[in-house]
Amino acid sequence: MPGATLSPWTMSYFSAACLFLVIGQGMMAAGYGYPAADVHAPVTLAVVHILAIGWLGLLMVGALLQFVPVLVAAPLRGRRLALPALGFLILGLLLLVGGFAALAGVEGMSPGLLPFGGLLLVTGFGLVTIMIAATLFAARPLPLPARFIAVGLGALVATILVGAIFTLVLSGAVTHDAAIALVLDAVPLHAALGLAGWLSFTAIGVSYRLLPMFMLAPDEPRATSRAVWWTGAAALALVIACVTAIALGGAAVKWALALAALFAVFAVVLYSTDLVLLFRARRRKSVELNIRASYAAFAALFFAAVLFALPTTRSAAGEGAAAIVYLFVFGWLTGLGLAQLYKIVPFLTWLEYYGPVLGRAAVPRVQDLVEEKRAGVWLCLYYGAVAAATLSLFTDSPAVFRIALVAQFGATVGLIVELVRARALSMVAPPMRYPAGAPSSISFFRSLDHRSNQ
Repeated sequence: MPGATLSPWTMSYFSAACLFLVIGQGMMAAGYGYPAADVHAPVTLAVVHILAIGWLGLLMVGALLQFVPVLVAAPLRGRRLALPALGFLILGLLLLVGGFAALAGVEGMSPGLLPFGGLLLVTGFGLVTIMIAATLFAARPLPLPARFIAVGLGALVATILVGAIFTLVLSGAVTHDAAIALVLDAVPLHAALGLAGWLSFTAIGVSYRLLPMFMLAPDEPRATSRAVWWTGAAALALVIACVTAIALGGAAVKWALALAALFAVFAVVLYSTDLVLLFRARRRKSVELNIRASYAAFAALFFAAVLFALPTTRSAAGEGAAAIVYLFVFGWLTGLGLAQLYKIVPFLTWLEYYGPVLGRAAVPRVQDLVEEKRAGVWLCLYYGAVAAATLSLFTDSPAVFRIALVAQFGATVGLIVELVRARALSMVAPPMRYPAGAPSSISFFRSLDHRSNQ
């Protein structure tokens, strides 16, 4: 990343995200949430938001703080907002979970926590939106990957606003008919805007820049890449239009939702074509583990789209197409996140620690900070467990699901331990671990590159 500085708070976002991932998966492995409870039960909603906001949301924000300046070749605007945004997001999520716990009957908690949590989440994501949007606005005209992020930010704004209305209704603070209609009819659309719009569309945009960089492949936009943007943006626009119609007292138009689904599936097919072309055009013939593991995540995205497109499999996926959503969240989004963290964390650690002494002392390679064979075992176990858990949801086998989930949880913890070891420089040979002139210590929460604060 020539000319790029390190985002001082990216590691803080990553650390918090990994903690929430462990908490969320640990709760599921212990029997909390679906399928042990109804998909709309408060405990399920608590687990869902721990994973969607605490894990995936914080992970995405941390990545954008580092990579948006790289995508647009411009400094991040309003970077001082990153720390308060993180605080608002974590506290808001905790209050939100507390509100769901109150709805589940936990003593000492009040449903009134929900709107306060929603307010803090709106504030936190609002600060993030200001930083990223200001950076993108100042860098116009935007390259294609940045245009994906711009649309993803629009989906984020819609997601958090609808979610805030949900908290007001569920807490009893608002009893307006239109708001109640949103809670009754727009929950799947809220999830689609968050998972498919904000998280997936943004991840696709970032991947169009990161994959060519890691594989040494051409990164010129293709006609198919532009078609992915247009069809994906059109699908999100239709979903937002349906949410607006419900809020205005109408109803979601079925043909509009069907067209949005068609556009989304078409975008995934085109994106998959682009990935194959990128892989074939790479100059680095032996790709690293993060790329190999990412292709498993891309396969999960493709299969989730195909299963969603088939009415028979969608109806067989359980309550609210739970099996497909599980594959989408853990196979695609979480799988991609863990795979790329395995490269990004050591890469940023190497830049932070050895960058200042590069050319003045012997330094290790980035790949010397990790152990691919051991991490490869964890990743294989993780994806195998996700596949088994998804299949068990299709076949309505709770016992198999629980076993697969425990295996998935163990693999996740194993991968996070590998990230901690990379951050702590545990794999670096002692003669090169602490060269003269390098920073005296490495933080797991904040980058020590003070140049990024200038």
